[in-house]
Amino acid sequence: MLSICIPIYNFDVSNLLLSLSKEIENIKEEIEVILIDDCSSSKFIAINKEICSSFNYIELSNNIGRARIRNLFLEYAKFDYLLFLDCDSLIKRSNFLATYISQIKSNQALVICGGRVYDEIKPSKEQLLSWKYGIQKESQPDEVRKLSPYDSFMTNNFVVAKSILVQIPFDESLAKYGHEDTLFGFYLNQNSVSIAHVDNPILNGDIEKNNVFLEKTKHAIDNLALITEKIEDKEMFIQSVKLLSYYFHLKRKYALGIVLFFAPLIDSFFKLFLKLGLVNLTLFNYYKLSYLAKVMKQKKS
Repeated sequence: MLSICIPIYNFDVSNLLLSLSKEIENIKEEIEVILIDDCSSSKFIAINKEICSSFNYIELSNNIGRARIRNLFLEYAKFDYLLFLDCDSLIKRSNFLATYISQIKSNQALVICGGRVYDEIKPSKEQLLSWKYGIQKESQPDEVRKLSPYDSFMTNNFVVAKSILVQIPFDESLAKYGHEDTLFGFYLNQNSVSIAHVDNPILNGDIEKNNVFLEKTKHAIDNLALITEKIEDKEMFIQSVKLLSYYFHLKRKYALGIVLFFAPLIDSFFKLFLKLGLVNLTLFNYYKLSYLAKVMKQKKS
């Protein structure tokens, strides 16, 4: 019936597995749990090895990245539907799996997204950026996600028919973190694969520090530039990503020079604000725009 697929990288999955195991015991459907560790540090290998041993657990000797590891689950999954969960997911509903199984049986959609929420308790200032961004941009109810189903696709908590993942695998050229979900959602749209957005969220269990989140943001923008450079339907992809759309709007207006001129100032002010515990997402958007402009300029030179 359902293969639960959990890629692991440097995170303790004990709480996630305990929650899943508790519900699996009360479900009559066939369910398997597959965990692939993407070359975590020895510390996390030691933490996870014992609890993971009760399931189908694979350790990789080299880190292969977020896109390739998701495709790798096809080699191990024996059921027709795959539920992908990020390793930092926390399950807060006792009927989490039952909800997905009900959707699989009753819904014609071949991709089902459950969503993500963040803890409402405000973290320390060193973690405010990731938390505030998550609260405002990622914690969207299913009614909102349904308005733009493909643009709202995220890899942290979704079910996909195995046949669809075989037909439309994740792009393994994206070795860095970020936007593999954006591209996958875009390809689903191009191939007219229906997506159902449902109210079945996980809780994000890992609020990253500001400096880590900033580095991951830059890696994601590097990927975005790479996708834009090689994708066939460039115009459609640009229109589906707000950051790219605004970048090319400024390019047509010959205004990118202004962005590049102020980029060092934006960078300095943004990092100063973070140190002071002042997270401004509008300034963060300008930070991302200025970094994208720098990356695109480097690709031309």
